[in-house]
Amino acid sequence: MKSLTMSSVGAVLIASLTCSVVAQTAPALLASKYRVDAGRLIQAALADTDGYGDLTYLCDHIGKRVSGSPQLNTAVEWSADLMRQAGLQNVMIQPVMVPHWVRGHEEGAILAPISKPLHLLGLGMSVGTPKEGITAEVVFAPDFATLDAMPDEKIKGKIVVFNPGWKGYGVGSLYRVAGPSHAAAKGAVAVLVRSATGLVLQTPHTGTLRYDEKQPKIPAAAISVEDALLIERLAKEGPVKVHLQMDAHLEPEVQAGNVMGEIVGSEHPEEVVVLGGHIDSWDVGQGAQDDGSGIMATFEAVSLIHKLGLKPKRTIRLVFWVNEENGGAGGRAYKELIGSKVEKHVAAIEMDEGAEKPLGIGYGGFGTQRRTNAPGPGNAATAVAPAVFDESTLTAQEQESFATLRDLTRLLEPVGANSVAPGGGGSDIGPIVAEGVPSLSPRTEALHYFDWHHTEADTLDKVDLEDFRKNIAVLSVTTYVLADMDGRLAGSKSTVHE
Repeated sequence: MKSLTMSSVGAVLIASLTCSVVAQTAPALLASKYRVDAGRLIQAALADTDGYGDLTYLCDHIGKRVSGSPQLNTAVEWSADLMRQAGLQNVMIQPVMVPHWVRGHEEGAILAPISKPLHLLGLGMSVGTPKEGITAEVVFAPDFATLDAMPDEKIKGKIVVFNPGWKGYGVGSLYRVAGPSHAAAKGAVAVLVRSATGLVLQTPHTGTLRYDEKQPKIPAAAISVEDALLIERLAKEGPVKVHLQMDAHLEPEVQAGNVMGEIVGSEHPEEVVVLGGHIDSWDVGQGAQDDGSGIMATFEAVSLIHKLGLKPKRTIRLVFWVNEENGGAGGRAYKELIGSKVEKHVAAIEMDEGAEKPLGIGYGGFGTQRRTNAPGPGNAATAVAPAVFDESTLTAQEQESFATLRDLTRLLEPVGANSVAPGGGGSDIGPIVAEGVPSLSPRTEALHYFDWHHTEADTLDKVDLEDFRKNIAVLSVTTYVLADMDGRLAGSKSTVHE
């Protein structure tokens, strides 16, 4: 894969000096060439009202958009019309079949040693309980290792409650995703898991689970942080009995679609910079930060490039992927659609971490092994081991790409987003990133994202207008430069573990 050559700074990069030294040493090729165009894009973004207006309509008039729902397909059709009205080319809806999971009625309560209703949300794709519900004693476990150390006889017929504490979303979501099958393997009849958040406001957070087809499928729900801590305290005193009733079930798949529009490249239309977010949301809240802010910020970024008459050499393709939350069908369908043309994708940008104050760009896709689901029972120790990033282990081309992005982010100094860090990407672009496409994403402060994530509180009022505008600025400048510059970033193929 061709990468941008910056031989004059190669020695500095290979020596793995600090970011600040590289930024001072590298010649500001991109910053100099694109200063005027970037300034126009930033000025337009910081004064923009159309993007937030579209986000307002999406949230207030269409609302939550869970896969399989009529609201999702309304959003799909509306988005395609929006792209056409903005003057984008080749607007299309790629048909994608998506799961139709229905939550139905759900409730839970502690029955003994005290009587108290539980604040809960069933986990996406969970099966339901019998009509009369499940009443059973609780087995409390702070982690998988503790559960694995217990004899199966102690767990059989019980409801397992996981509370790993708040150690970040990666750990929290692991117990949500893999916890039900992990507990089922030892005979549990249901699972309750502490919500993946650090905020304590009696607010449960939903999210998807993934069943291990080798294990029984048992019902599972997230409970509030306070309720998880209460059960933990009560379990230390003696037996705790809980009742859980859930009508959750799957209905036949429904056709939805990925929504796409383009600015066709002026010199190399076959080469593509793809960007976007996911159009679906959970069935709670409005899907404002997750991921309404992502699709509307990327849409407005592309719209501004078009409105200002900028003509990048490569094609910019905007995609609103479908079914990110509980299946990933949109990302897989997009990869199938482009086939061997994936080699012509020079970068993939996904915005799916909210639109809080931007800090810079995340850059990933260095051939590390990727996992599409959580490890099964017996693999808990390796499941939570954090990846260690050492820039000196990257190839010279990858290090040069980091220097290129540091140069590019100088253009983002007016909005305070002039930094580059490892880790950019997203689940929708995961399938093409595994084929070697360089992955990027905006980095934000993310101070409150997981306070609202997958809850009734994910509503429009959580999206600050000024921060939203700054994210549009970051996306528009980054996308335009990547689509127009002479070289391209480095990417590496990776191994995907299903």
